[in-house]
Amino acid sequence: MKLQGLRVVDLSLFLPGPLMTQFMADHGAEVIKVESLHEGEPNRNIGAKRGGVSVYFANTHRGKKSLALNLKDPAGVEVLMRLAEKSDVMVEAFRPGVVDRLGIGYRQVAARAPQIVYASIAAFGQSGPYRDLAAHDLATEAMTGVLSLSRGGDGRPAIPALANADMLASMMALSGVLMALYRRKETGRGDYLDMAMADSLLACLPNSMGTAMTGRRQPVLKEERALGGNALYDIYETKDGEFIALAGQELKFAKNLLEPLGRPDLVRLCELPPGPGQNPVREFLVGIFKEKKKAEWVEWFRGRDVAFAPLKTLPEVLEDPHFKARGMVLRDARGWDHLGVPIKFTDEPAQPNFDPPAHGRHSSEILRDLGYSEDDIGKLKAGDVIKDAAPGELLA
Repeated sequence: MKLQGLRVVDLSLFLPGPLMTQFMADHGAEVIKVESLHEGEPNRNIGAKRGGVSVYFANTHRGKKSLALNLKDPAGVEVLMRLAEKSDVMVEAFRPGVVDRLGIGYRQVAARAPQIVYASIAAFGQSGPYRDLAAHDLATEAMTGVLSLSRGGDGRPAIPALANADMLASMMALSGVLMALYRRKETGRGDYLDMAMADSLLACLPNSMGTAMTGRRQPVLKEERALGGNALYDIYETKDGEFIALAGQELKFAKNLLEPLGRPDLVRLCELPPGPGQNPVREFLVGIFKEKKKAEWVEWFRGRDVAFAPLKTLPEVLEDPHFKARGMVLRDARGWDHLGVPIKFTDEPAQPNFDPPAHGRHSSEILRDLGYSEDDIGKLKAGDVIKDAAPGELLA
């Protein structure tokens, strides 16, 4: 696999860092999750569970090792430093300044492990006026203007279904880490990545910044091509109260839709800029789509070259033959569903290991690899520096 032989130390929590390092584990990296001694990773206990394991945890920590370590104890810091010396990547997502106070910031780690690629993921980054603000995904979406573009039919801002800042920061951090590892082949030295969730959001707004950058005006959503201003890029209700989406604004799609529906006269309006000029098209589509049920429209659109999609629920997606064929819905020997790996190679494809680790499952194993004796390990356990999983506890 592409990342075999790479060792990653993951100090992060919740979603951005854990998802990033899970993708690395899926592609062969050895990922060691460093958890606090008592609470461990918060998403172990968030949401629905199967066999005592949360779906959230299983889909962000599969195939990783767990080291339960007290980083507030100097002996715990020494364990981490020894681990860094034998590792390639370290990822953390504490609030800015925390790792430095613990003695495990980049400069401190790099002094012992100059080869380390160290990534910090924070809401607003390690510098700037907002660096110390408490924030999760929604706050960064609000502060970057993304939330001002995410509005329901009533015009009020709506909580996005996807944790956009978390996900984008995760993928950009992965890209940055891989860039740094590529460069390290030439220099022999690692590097430091200051990754901000807010920066990741802003970088992904080029298609929405037009009016803001040309006239410091907030976009009028009903006049923006991708935000509700185009009749062929919108969501419509069907006869049975379900929904369908049109998602292509090219003129060929307008012809392929409106001509069979008996309204070729409306095609020319689809050439107009997004906004009120397209209202007659929208009004027609609102009415026509309420004449059939969603399933009937699915059949009607079959074979037509129109960017159309029925709105599917998450349970429907898990049974969707396309996503099963793509390996994006996987099932293990226990019958548990898992999200697949989106990065697909022809050679050396990912091989996800579906077993998430119990809290501290690999603590002793990892310390033995670092040169600690059994006596040393026993003393560290007795001193509440490390914790092992309970006997027989194999999973989370």
